[in-house]
Amino acid sequence: MRLFWELCKISFQRQLAYRASNLAGLVTNLFFGVLRAAILLALYDNREVIAGLTQRDAVTYTGLTQAMIAYLHLFGVNNGLMNAVYSGEVATDLLKPMNLFPFWLAKEFGGSVVNLLLRGTTIMAAYALVFPITLPDNPLQGVAFAVSLLLAWQVSFAFRFLVNLSAFWVLNAQGIGRLAFTVSWFLCGFLFPLRFFTFVVPAIFLNYAPALYFLGQPDPLGLPAFAPFLAPFVGAGIFLAAMRFWQYGIRHYQSTGS
Repeated sequence: MRLFWELCKISFQRQLAYRASNLAGLVTNLFFGVLRAAILLALYDNREVIAGLTQRDAVTYTGLTQAMIAYLHLFGVNNGLMNAVYSGEVATDLLKPMNLFPFWLAKEFGGSVVNLLLRGTTIMAAYALVFPITLPDNPLQGVAFAVSLLLAWQVSFAFRFLVNLSAFWVLNAQGIGRLAFTVSWFLCGFLFPLRFFTFVVPAIFLNYAPALYFLGQPDPLGLPAFAPFLAPFVGAGIFLAAMRFWQYGIRHYQSTGS
């Protein structure tokens, strides 16, 4: 366990070192966030409420989803494991005194925390200066949002790990990764609030559920009240699937000289 937290610390410090990259990402997220907010406000026209969301809620929603882009790696998958499979480095990685699943978990988590603190909080602060936004009504609502953020990262990591594992069976898995994440933008509610549509998928736990907790909004899609609390089980299920696929891929992996 100590090794895991040391890796998280190193990953945190490494991400902090990329100051120019962090600043560029922040400015880009802010620019497109304001653009998305303007589009949603145009959609409202003179109406105050659409599908239970006020104009203020909709603007806050765009801010929240923009703030979670880097934290949840919504715009792409870390190809480190994928490249290690193709180069054969994964064979030597297996000799490390730590299972590669928690190893990659620690590497991803440290960097994600930096992205949440530097980019996520800054984006929400900037939104509060430019737009009137909705804030949690009570501490319990804020705690629920924080827990949902952690569970969202768990689902995101397991999903990205599964995408990387496709490298064990295809010659170039980058296309699979691009397709998976393009589809996920729609299914997780990043582009538009899912209550503007009529479908539900497990990806709601990435963006949609945390945003609802923050806004204090009930789910409008007809799900039972306990549905948002299924996130730990959804995350655990994807985690177990990722670990099983990892073990299966390793058993059938052959690198140069093996």
